Amino acid sequence: MHRQMRRARVVTLVVLATNGSMALFLPAIGLWREPETFRIFLGAIGILLFSVAQGFVLHALVTPWLSPRARRGALLGLATAAVASLPLVGPTGGTWPSWAWLAACIIGVLPVITGRWKALALSAVTAAVAVLTTPGSARDALIISVGFGAGIAAINAVQVWFWELLMQAEQGRAAQSQLAAGEERLRFARDVHDSLGHHLSVIALKAELAERLAPVDPPRAAREAAEVRGLATSALTELREVVHGYRQVDLREQLTAIEQVLESSGVRCTVQAPDGVLPSPVAAPLAAVLREASTNVLRHSRAAWCTIDIVRAGPEFMMTVVNDGAGDAAPDRHSHGLHGLAERLAESGGVLRTRAADGRFTVEAVVRSAP
Repeated sequence: MHRQMRRARVVTLVVLATNGSMALFLPAIGLWREPETFRIFLGAIGILLFSVAQGFVLHALVTPWLSPRARRGALLGLATAAVASLPLVGPTGGTWPSWAWLAACIIGVLPVITGRWKALALSAVTAAVAVLTTPGSARDALIISVGFGAGIAAINAVQVWFWELLMQAEQGRAAQSQLAAGEERLRFARDVHDSLGHHLSVIALKAELAERLAPVDPPRAAREAAEVRGLATSALTELREVVHGYRQVDLREQLTAIEQVLESSGVRCTVQAPDGVLPSPVAAPLAAVLREASTNVLRHSRAAWCTIDIVRAGPEFMMTVVNDGAGDAAPDRHSHGLHGLAERLAESGGVLRTRAADGRFTVEAVVRSAP
């Protein structure tokens, strides 16, 4: 989970727990007013069981990775604790409406754990039980259970609604990141197709022609076979240019595009690069590293920010890509990966280094320009 989402989850839990525990202090007043030790003991057990069960349910509301079975268990535990609290807490406190205050907590949590109509029905039943079982004024029991319960329910509903909005935003961000990574793969696939599609079609036709001519016109078949070999050599050369990134690359244009993609995905991005056009032998390998590093940020990490710096020191150009998603960043198994890029840069005298420290993942690429 993203660091900011973790903080929001903690805040949501604190608000829900504080809101849920406010009315639990009032049932406990009945324990101080109760003269019988045995009833005090039973009442304390009832309040404690309900508090724990309510805590598990509230925790489940903001824990999306819990299994459905665990959620059902939490709801069953709350229902059991609520029913058990009636004989345990109800008789304590004499004329003090102990269970009416507990009923307010039950009504307060119902709207966030079940549907609207079911919550209304269960709230009505809970309020009726509070009126019938609470000693003293029925009007006071109704005001306590329904009035305070509605206030607790409103705060819980608003807090859970905000949390669900945050979850939807996070899911949208993740989907947008996956889409950006998929578009980058499609772009690379289109480059390969455009480079090889024509060559392979012509090679297939000429190979078929050479096969047909071999029995009747061997000299011409040999010429066709030679052309096939030449076309295959040309196609292989273009494929190497595409894979190794040795085609003309506008690195500044790619920096702008990647900055926009990261920003649209919720990642604050800062780019610094030298003025002017970088030479192609430098721009091409740096662009390949930039694409891989940015894809990792989008696809594998939950980064909140990313910086891309390109500096020149004499004949060397160094690009540094840093993000705060060190915990999750990792090369994609379908991509060439940073390991493969490091090997390719080493073949041309370049260096690629990666490190993760203090929650940051850093990629450094050093490329030497041709003399």
